[in-house]
Order: sequence, then structure tokens, then C-alpha cells
Amino acid sequence: MAHVASIGASLRALRRGDRDLIAPFGADELRPSMRGALLAPWPNRTANGEYEFGGRTHRLPLTEPELMNAAHGLVAWLDFVAVAKSADALTLRATIEPQPGYPWRVRVDTIFRLSADGLDQEVVALNEADTAAPFGMGGHPYLVAGPARPRAIDAWSLQIPATEMVLVDPERLLPVGSVDVRDGDARFDFRTSRTIGDTTLNHAFTGLVRDPDGAARVRVLDADGDGAEVVWDERCPWVQIYTADGPGTGSHRHAVAVEPTTCPPDALNSKRDLATVEPGATVSAAWSIRAVDGQRMPRA
Repeated sequence: MAHVASIGASLRALRRGDRDLIAPFGADELRPSMRGALLAPWPNRTANGEYEFGGRTHRLPLTEPELMNAAHGLVAWLDFVAVAKSADALTLRATIEPQPGYPWRVRVDTIFRLSADGLDQEVVALNEADTAAPFGMGGHPYLVAGPARPRAIDAWSLQIPATEMVLVDPERLLPVGSVDVRDGDARFDFRTSRTIGDTTLNHAFTGLVRDPDGAARVRVLDADGDGAEVVWDERCPWVQIYTADGPGTGSHRHAVAVEPTTCPPDALNSKRDLATVEPGATVSAAWSIRAVDGQRMPRA
């Protein structure tokens, strides 16, 4: 069972049988912490809302004014319309209109396909402007391996098949460098599944170790090896992991946000893995959320 909200093409709930795979939210609830939202035309943050592209400086509205950042793109609050639907598939569409800081028109289609094991999502962006447009995207599901309650994740395990982690300024959550997790702080090396404990993450990872078919996967499991995973292909060379830290709130460490992305934080400035989409061209990405059964974790 899956429920998708039209605002932001947001995945609102996903269950397999009687088990949640993501932290859900209600149909009449203000979407908490970007749960399930589509992030485009950039994921994560843009420092000061400013970047240069095409020989011009562009200034975006600061949606995180306290941090002086433009966060999570422009589609999260667009109302998508259904252009195709069936019992197990749904296609939603919205258009990013030219606006301050992003003077391009880009049509965004997102396709959801439900299966017995979970949900596949594909996003296709078409540049309808007359000039090339910068573009990045990602998803924002919060995985669970049990009831989504405060500090639930401390007892769960996490596996991230990545060798590089981006360091961030704790004041503004912007990139300040990167480290090889094999040489850095062992707290951030989750290449082998292990208990999360009190580890705090709001970091992007890359250098992904993929399956023979090119898939990367991040898993969140309980002590019995049940839980959920996000799986994606080479179109997303990055994943942002967020441990939902909000002390004193009902969602403090209640789930783990696993966000496959096509580029890292502040990519509009760094240009690292940022797509340049020519007029009439498309760019796409896809990921899947699946149930995991019986992958027993090592005890801490």
C-alpha cells in the first residue's frame, strides 16, 4: 500500500502488509521535515542562495533564512497533477516556471510503480526553456525498521556502501571538505552493517560500492534483520543520510532519511555532478524502497 500527496509528489505512506517501510504522515498534516518530498532542481542546500551559471549570477529566495541557505529545490510545494494512473502505477507532473534565481522552465514527471516488495520511483525532467539549465534532484524518504518513535533508530542498524563522506559546517550544514571513511573517524564508516547507537548524521556520501548490476543500496534494519532499504542506479552517485535529530520533539531520531541524489550539497556552486540540461533535452533518476526480511544484524 502506498499513498502519494500531490504537493511535492510526496510519498506519504508505504506499507508492506502490516509493516511501515517509511515514517508516514497524515493526509491533512503539514508534511514534517520534507518527508517523502521530491527535491529538484537541486537537492539539499545552496549557500546564500547564490550561484553562477551561464555567465550570470543567480539569487534564490532563502528558504532557510536562519542558515542563509536556499534549501531542497523548488518543487517541494508545487501541486502535481496526475497524468496517468492505474491500480499499481501513478504518473504526476508539474512545471517549474521561470522565477527569481532560476529563470528556466522545466517540466518534471515522476512515476511511481507499486510491487509486492515496495515502490519504484522514477523522475524525468524536460528542459522547456531556450537555454541550458542546471539541474539536480533526489528523494527524501525516511526509512523505519519498526515504529517511528523518539530514539527508535539508536537500536537499529545501518549500512551505507560508501567510501567518501562530505564534512559540513555544523552552523550552516554546508560542505567544507570530504574524508575517506576508511581513514577517518570510524563512527562514520557504515560499509558493514552496524548499530547506529548515538551517531549523528546529516552528511552526503559518495564513492558508492555497487552490486554487479550497478545498484547501490542503504539498509535500515532492526535486531531481527527486518526493515527497509533504498536501492538506486548510477544516475545517483550520491546519498544524503540524516538521523532526524531534533531533541525534545516527537520525531527525534524516529527514522533515518535516506536520500539518493544526483549531486552533492551546494552543487549549484561547486558544479560537482551537476547536470547541464540543454533545451529540449531530459535528465532522469530513479530509486526504489523495498522491504528487507531476516537480514540479521551483528550485535554491538
